[in-house]
Amino acid sequence: MMDPPHTDFFYCCGAATELLRFGSCPLTSAHKVLFLIIPGNPGVVGFYRTFMQTLHSRCGYQHPVWAVSHAGHCAPPASMDMIEDGASAAEDDVFGLDGQVEHKLAFLRNHVPRETSLVLIGHSIGCYIILEMMKRNPEQKVLKALLLFPTIERMAQSPQGKVMTPVLCHMRYVVYLPLFLLSLLPDRLKVGLIRLMLGGIRSLDLTVVQPTLGLLSGDSAANAMYLGGQEMKKVLKRDDTTIGKHLDKLIFYYGATDHWCPLQYYHEIKQDFPLGDFRLCENGFRHAFVLDAGREVAEMVFEWICEDLRSRVPGDQNASFSASAGRL
Repeated sequence: MMDPPHTDFFYCCGAATELLRFGSCPLTSAHKVLFLIIPGNPGVVGFYRTFMQTLHSRCGYQHPVWAVSHAGHCAPPASMDMIEDGASAAEDDVFGLDGQVEHKLAFLRNHVPRETSLVLIGHSIGCYIILEMMKRNPEQKVLKALLLFPTIERMAQSPQGKVMTPVLCHMRYVVYLPLFLLSLLPDRLKVGLIRLMLGGIRSLDLTVVQPTLGLLSGDSAANAMYLGGQEMKKVLKRDDTTIGKHLDKLIFYYGATDHWCPLQYYHEIKQDFPLGDFRLCENGFRHAFVLDAGREVAEMVFEWICEDLRSRVPGDQNASFSASAGRL
């Protein structure tokens, strides 16, 4: 039976965090498998609503599907007092790349029982974060990690990185003023600007409009730009050690025309790990697939998971998953 989606706001590592969940909360021993999405940048979970809803439905509503925002990439309710925690977050650099990794590990410790098996789904920089999570906590029960459009190496050298590095690393503060002025506009006007900005996308998923509106409120956009600057500086060499250690749990999905992780990166990693599962998009999906192809990508991901978990999930977990898949 379908549960309506829920959104929760709370502090994690001193920073406001948003959790979008399809399925029960809190988790109990009855929940054997959790699908957890680690977003790209901006790490706004609302962008993944259609993707999550489709995946939850295709799993027969048997397994919770959650997405946790990046620290500071959400507009918390006015009732959340940010003064003390915000200072702590800034001191620990939770808004930076390393801080975001620790933020996700802290989320798992605080909200997910250790016996829960995880299916991690990363998008863009979320793929880098997942590899770091698996490196720093190799004991966590990861059944599978799906890395969609993975920005896990040489970001500043990519075609899009060469364009964005000067903006994110050297001109970031110049952009803050227009962002602040945008945040002062009435929501109706901001929605009109968002629709105009995204108007060139033929099959735009209209559920992304409201999350974009939230991104233009408060400090979310500034925090996203700060994280982006760190990505350009810190995502350099591919972590072949971690990839090799967990190769049997990883699926990589590269875009055929992705300017953040060009085709060269796909061919090189496939050559370096001939036994790995590396897939190249044949459907023309854009890097920011949530804008117009969340449903299609979720359908594709379900097929991967359905095929793989039947052989990996033991006992009653396997029976539960197979039954939910069989009803579809």
